[in-house]
Amino acid sequence: VMKLNPQQAPLYGDSVITVQLTEEDKVEDDVVFYLVFTGSTVQHCTSTRKINPGSLETISPGHDCCETVKVALCASREGHPVLVVAEDSFQFIQDEAYDAAQFLATCAGNQQALNFTRFLDRSRPPAADVDFLDEKVALAFRHLKLPAEWNVLGADQSLTENIPRETLMHFAVRLGLLRLTWFLLQQPGGRGALSIHNNEGATPVSLALERGYQKLHHLLTEEEAREPDSWSTLSHTVHSGDYSVKYHRGLDVYMLTAEA
Repeated sequence: VMKLNPQQAPLYGDSVITVQLTEEDKVEDDVVFYLVFTGSTVQHCTSTRKINPGSLETISPGHDCCETVKVALCASREGHPVLVVAEDSFQFIQDEAYDAAQFLATCAGNQQALNFTRFLDRSRPPAADVDFLDEKVALAFRHLKLPAEWNVLGADQSLTENIPRETLMHFAVRLGLLRLTWFLLQQPGGRGALSIHNNEGATPVSLALERGYQKLHHLLTEEEAREPDSWSTLSHTVHSGDYSVKYHRGLDVYMLTAEA
């Protein structure tokens, strides 16, 4: 039996999983270990890296639905058949960050909901929490299957630029969420949101300036601004038909995902 820690991960994946090996699995250096996650419609295979003789590390894949999946630990060695050395179950869950991303995506043009997010801002979380929130919500947003017509400014595009209103961009900037701001900038309506004034006459750009968020202000105003460092910038994904391969530079781990 192997021990996975944790035994669950958010749907959007990209969290670190540690695998504790049992005594009999601690084998020679030339053995390569893989984890195979088998869901109802999708299968993932991830490579691992050895931390010490008794434990491995990998990255959880992003999954298509909340469910418990089977995980097999496979060992391969040159000239030998691939062996399944242990099995366990693993759960993909919808966490608060995923709920938050879904809520924000749905209320892109909803003034009542966006005003609620302003209310949240008055009880501002400490910086470390903001960083954590930013990372998780941006990862979750990337994983959402946004409809083709989705827009940062909401569904009603007939609203002209000069009607004062709150936008998702105001929300992301007000809280200082660098990575979410970058993500929204890449979406339809993202750049347009930068010049929209809210009822106090603030644009996302003026908010960044007023709050002293220099990095954020740079991101919004510089042509050549680079994507802020994040867990997702460490990953590179290539899609081909029903397959996708993701490489995570941080841990030097590969992940293959296929329709089962």
